[in-house]
Order: sequence, then C-alpha cells, then structure tokens
Amino acid sequence: MSGELIAIVVLGGILAALLFVIVLRTRTVVATPHEQAVHDTLRIAADAARPLRHGLTAESAAEAVGPLRELTSAAGVALYADDGTLLAADGLPQVWSDGLSGAARQLAAEALTERRRRIATDPADGTGPVRSLIAAPLLTDDISAGVLVVASVRDPGPGRIGAITEVANYAAGQLQLAELDASRARLDRAEVLALRAQISPHFIYNALGTIASFVRTDPARARELILEFADFTRYSFRAAGEYTTLDEELRNIDRYLTLERARFGEGLTVKLHVDAEVLGVVLPFLALQPLVENAVRHGLAGRRTGTVTLVARNSGTDCLISVEDDGAGMDPELLRSGAIDALVPGPGGDGAHVGLTNVDQRLRSAFGNDYGLVVDTGLGAGTKVSMRVPKFASGIRAQPATGPAEAHPREERR
Repeated sequence: MSGELIAIVVLGGILAALLFVIVLRTRTVVATPHEQAVHDTLRIAADAARPLRHGLTAESAAEAVGPLRELTSAAGVALYADDGTLLAADGLPQVWSDGLSGAARQLAAEALTERRRRIATDPADGTGPVRSLIAAPLLTDDISAGVLVVASVRDPGPGRIGAITEVANYAAGQLQLAELDASRARLDRAEVLALRAQISPHFIYNALGTIASFVRTDPARARELILEFADFTRYSFRAAGEYTTLDEELRNIDRYLTLERARFGEGLTVKLHVDAEVLGVVLPFLALQPLVENAVRHGLAGRRTGTVTLVARNSGTDCLISVEDDGAGMDPELLRSGAIDALVPGPGGDGAHVGLTNVDQRLRSAFGNDYGLVVDTGLGAGTKVSMRVPKFASGIRAQPATGPAEAHPREERR
C-alpha cells in the first residue's frame, strides 16, 4: 500500500508541474506588458467611442469624459458643445476650480471660433495644480461639433500636444459616424415618403374611380371597396417604423389586389404561394407593394388578361420572395445598364415608375449588398422580380401595423 501511495503522490506532483508550465506559457503568449497596454488602450478607446456614436449631448459627454481622461492621462477633461456650453467634465474637484472653469470656457470659445487648437499655460494663475489647458476642436467636415479641453498638471511638450490632438480627432471621427448614421436614417425615412408619394398619383385616382363606378350599380360592393381602400391607405401612410413583417405586407397587398381586381375584373388573375414559416420575416416597409404594382401594370399593359404570381418560400436562413407577371417582358440590355425603373415607363410615356430602385436601395441598406433585387426578363417572356431576405437580421425590428387584422388568403384568387 505504501508503494502505491508514493506512486500516486509522484504522479500528482508531475501533473501539477505540467499544469504550472502550461499556465506560464499561456500567460506569456496572451499577456506581455506591451500586449496588455495595447489591449487596455483599445478598450478605453471603445468605451469613449460608444456614447459618442449617438452624437454629442450632455448624456453622451458624461459617459465619454471618463474614458477620454484615461486616454489622455490628464488631470481633468471637459467636453463643450458647438455653442460653447459645458456638457460634462471629469477630474478631481480641485482641478476644475471656479477660476479654471472660466479659463477653460474662454479657451473653448476661442477654439470654436478659430477652428484650431488653443493652449493656455498657468491658466489658474498659480492658485491650483493645473499648469496648462489644451482646447482641441472636434472638427467634422471642417465644422466644429464641439471642443475637448484637457487640463494637465505639467507643461505640455510637443508629443503630448500631438497625442491630445489625435484623441480629439478620434472623438470627432465618432461624432461624424454618428451624423452619418443619422443621415442614413433620415434618408431611409425620405425614401419611404418618396415611395408613398409615388403610390398616390397612379393608384389612388384609379381606385377612387373604380369605387365611384360601383356606387349606383352595386352600393354594397362600393362600400366594401371603400373599406379596403381605407385600410390600404391607413397602412401605407402609417407613421410607425421603417420595417414591417411579411405577413403585414401581404395583408396590405391583398387590399391593393382587391381594388385592382374590381377595376380589371376577370382580366386579372393572382396566384399566391406563401410558406407559413416566413410570415414573421422582417423586411423594409412597402418593399413588396411596388413589385406587385409593377407586375399588375406591366403584365396587363396593352392586354385584356394577365396573371401575377407571388411566391414566398422558406430557404434555410433566408426567405425567398418573387413577384412574376406573364406580360410582354423587356430587353435585358436595359437592366444591364442599371435601368431597373425602365420596367414601367408609366402611362402615356410620362416616365413615372413605382420605385423598384427605391426598394433595391433600401434592401441593400438594411441587409447588405447581397440582398438587392434580381430581375429576370426577356422580350415576350414576362418579368420576374426576386428578393432574398434574411429571416433574422441584427438590429432590425418591425413595428406593428395599426390596421385591422384579417386572415391572409393563400389560395388562387380571380
């Protein structure tokens, strides 16, 4: 028994030694002093960037001044708005004394006006620990979005001044990205508004004319169409969100098709094939409406009858959607030249279209360049417009529609 015990102890010692060696090697590979310093700097920079990506406000400045102070190794850091208002400051109480606060505010105003770095030495006249103030404007497109003021307890050398300037440039870059994000959001909203404006002239007039034709001959039918038209416009002009679900989009398309079938009668045949698994997929608001409207107009152009087929299939991580008509088609060379909207020249040759380029751009903006529209067409071969939408996309959520709920028809309709 004693021999077995000795063997176990020896084996345990060997395993412990091996484990110690592995830990030492792992620590050597992962965290040298230089690597640790780089890691810490990147982490602090990320902490400063995160709030600034929402723009320069009192809230974001309050979150950013601490990390900015760490980046500059300063006694104190303050952020001022583009009108010279102090947004937030970080540092010991004796750093930002009343006298120093006034000097910092004056220096920030000069940096805003001149759009260049300003330096003040012994700003507190020897009454405090601060030996220098450096005010660096946060320039975005040559416009001062704000000012970073750094308080130091020693006279700044060229290297330190350059480092503080680079930190200010980094902060300005985050603010510029925030403005780009805001501009993109405004553009998305503007594109939706433009698409709504395109719906108005070429559909609403025809829908009201169709309803009017039933008022005397079939009042009950006219009342039904008025309700469908009201629900269609309520959804199309809603204020909630830039995204919707496929289910909500299909409900509104059914209202549109109800009005168009009343107009074209037996001449318009619509086929829908939709997998239940993809009804909850999120896509840009009014992404399908232009495709279906295009198919109806293009498929029935110069003809008495036409068929429109809408398919939405479950395909792994994506949803595949297509809208197809059996109309005259078009020359593929027009598509190769980028003229997506040439699919619909518009009534009377007025050049109006229903926004296929709008939809293509919004799909790519939301999901990436791999998710734009694909158009298959040929003279005499009809036209098929397809899109691929991810079933799950980070950061994209649908706002519920306010219109009435109703069952979505999936059978062939005439």
